[in-house]
Amino acid sequence: MVQQIPDLRSINLERSKSTFTHNMTLPVHCWYRFPAGFSAEWVEGVVQSHKELVDGLAVLDPFSGVGTAVLAAEKSGVHAYGIEAQPFIARIAQAKLLWYEDRKDFFEIAQAILNSAQSRSESIPDYPPLIQKCYTEGAIRKLHNLQCAWEEHQDGGPASKLAWLAIVSILRACSFAGTAPWQYVLPRKSKRKPLLPYEAFSTQVHRMLSDMAICQTLGMRHDGRILQEDARSCIGIRDGSIGLVVTSPPYANNYDYADATRLEMTFWGEVRGWGDLQENARRWLIRSCSQHVSIERLTLAPLLETLSDVPFHTEIADVCETLAQERLTHGGKKDYHLMVAAYFSDMKKVWESLRRVCSEGSEVWFVVGDSAPYGVHVPVDEWLGELALLAGFKSYRFQKSRDRNIKWKNRKHRIPLHEGLLWVQG
Repeated sequence: MVQQIPDLRSINLERSKSTFTHNMTLPVHCWYRFPAGFSAEWVEGVVQSHKELVDGLAVLDPFSGVGTAVLAAEKSGVHAYGIEAQPFIARIAQAKLLWYEDRKDFFEIAQAILNSAQSRSESIPDYPPLIQKCYTEGAIRKLHNLQCAWEEHQDGGPASKLAWLAIVSILRACSFAGTAPWQYVLPRKSKRKPLLPYEAFSTQVHRMLSDMAICQTLGMRHDGRILQEDARSCIGIRDGSIGLVVTSPPYANNYDYADATRLEMTFWGEVRGWGDLQENARRWLIRSCSQHVSIERLTLAPLLETLSDVPFHTEIADVCETLAQERLTHGGKKDYHLMVAAYFSDMKKVWESLRRVCSEGSEVWFVVGDSAPYGVHVPVDEWLGELALLAGFKSYRFQKSRDRNIKWKNRKHRIPLHEGLLWVQG
């Protein structure tokens, strides 16, 4: 039986606040811009409404990104876990959760890094082409000096990790290259006034110090954890320990989450180019982009076999077969048919893991959107709900919050899409 979903207006899920944009005005949340997220204030509302009903509530975000939900839960005084499979993003989130550490220690190491960087004069190494395309020679030199100074002074402690994040946080602002609304780098587009590295680092450190003081004054809870793990297994989370799941899973819309931090990973020497992303980031992620399935050289039949017991098996098989034929009429011939099958195969495992870690009577709140690769509609919210029931959850309902893809200028298809809340009761 499908039960009545709570009125979203009571927890402030507005169109303007269902995205990450508003978070850039909030302490700690603003330390790194990662638009593949959702509103921290919305999460706070959800957590607060459940905190009053459940003693000892524990919250889980299985796709935690840069830690939005975990930080929001900490502000609400609730213990929370986040799972993030992309190693670089997990490291950013873990550093943000150090907001409660000693401000004096952080200031001193940051000042030592800045002083050391300003006094360095050695030659810079041959950075990969992406870095050379995105920075002036002078900016590369100063950023390299900051990097070397950090490596000289870092000791693996909390202050070192905060200083690392301060450098990471200024990399895009110091680049003359443009960026899309998401995190892709656009070297052929340019900013009018990129920031100067030393000044940007100093400003970022003081911003972080100010935010740390604000949160420490509020007396926020500070025992949240970010686990670099896979949401398909939820290793590290005890059986039946979670009362509330709040997350926004990857959309089946071909966004490459591994590529989101390629600039930063390239600067720190973790990758040298796009081809390194599979081994260093993408292989742990939900398969929601065609690049991922192409590199893994997947085939359709085995993927569909993993979904043989789902209620929508016939429908997804039809969609995938249609996409397999449609791709042949397009220049890119993207493997959307494999992506869709792999995505739901992976999300089936996610729901099974969530059923294991969730307590009886728990609730799961997914911010999700549907998809239409090559103009073939995929009812993501409906099929995710059916996977939840198959895993053992009791009921689901979807409520739309906004329309997507309705301004069709320069769009690849004219299928109207939507985004909203998938509410699952367990």
